Amino acid sequence: MTTNRRTFVIQSLSGAGLVACASLCNTAFAQAALTEADPQAKALGYFADATKTDKTKYPKYAAGQNCHSCALFQGKASDAAGGCPLFAGKQVAGKGWCSAWAKKA
Repeated sequence: MTTNRRTFVIQSLSGAGLVACASLCNTAFAQAALTEADPQAKALGYFADATKTDKTKYPKYAAGQNCHSCALFQGKASDAAGGCPLFAGKQVAGKGWCSAWAKKA
């Protein structure tokens, strides 16, 4: 099967367009950062900085607990933020904490 130059150029441009579109789509659907004012965050006692957790209101909190060390954290240990199934579509701070914290295995 032979392909002429015009067909090759058209197919190349179409492919480049698809790659550009995919890149833009990934950027457009990037997850937003979870804020402490979010209703779900308030309900679970989320703090973006675990060291600022109200220890009288959340006695379960212990120093050293944060999202990085939580079994629910979906990011890497080196990530500043990552996903959490409790906060769909939002990124939690790696240094954050909430009352659903569970130790990683």
